[in-house]
Amino acid sequence: MQKPDTVLGHEPLGVVEEVGDAVTSFKRGDRVVVTFNIACGHCFNCVRGFTSACLTVNPEIAGGAFGYAKMGPYKGAQAEMLRVPFADLNCTKLPGTAGDKWEDDFVLLADIFPTGYYATKLAMVQPGTSVAVFGAGPVGLLTAYSALLKGAAQVFVVDYIPERLDLVKNIGAIPIDFSRIPR
Repeated sequence: MQKPDTVLGHEPLGVVEEVGDAVTSFKRGDRVVVTFNIACGHCFNCVRGFTSACLTVNPEIAGGAFGYAKMGPYKGAQAEMLRVPFADLNCTKLPGTAGDKWEDDFVLLADIFPTGYYATKLAMVQPGTSVAVFGAGPVGLLTAYSALLKGAAQVFVVDYIPERLDLVKNIGAIPIDFSRIPR
């Protein structure tokens, strides 16, 4: 059962209202997207590129995130206002103005696109490789798209939902409908 003051979500996108003394990269009025995970940028894990396992931001375990149980003292990010720890690291400045034609695209940068891109990094996708992605939901589609951006020769995406498989074709990957494979 959720508590009445529970705030959900972790795709923060908005306009900076106020900055603290430690923030040097942003000013009031800047449009930003915020990573869903929270990192300090200077601990043992962060300096080695493992920001999702930051040792500073969560007293319980390595790593902190907006809106996840046990991922630190941070409420979700689907709120009117959001305090962003270590804002210089965790925010990315965006062009344009709030509500413009790019708004829906930019929100992908808060979670889904980096997740898909990181999957290609973990899989060591390089130009010329062949890739198989299982599931054509948002993360799967953006993983396939990231593999194409990295120069994969062939990207197969396995799913069974026709609308998803159409999207696979639209991004230039090869759809595989597993419901049509004889058993």
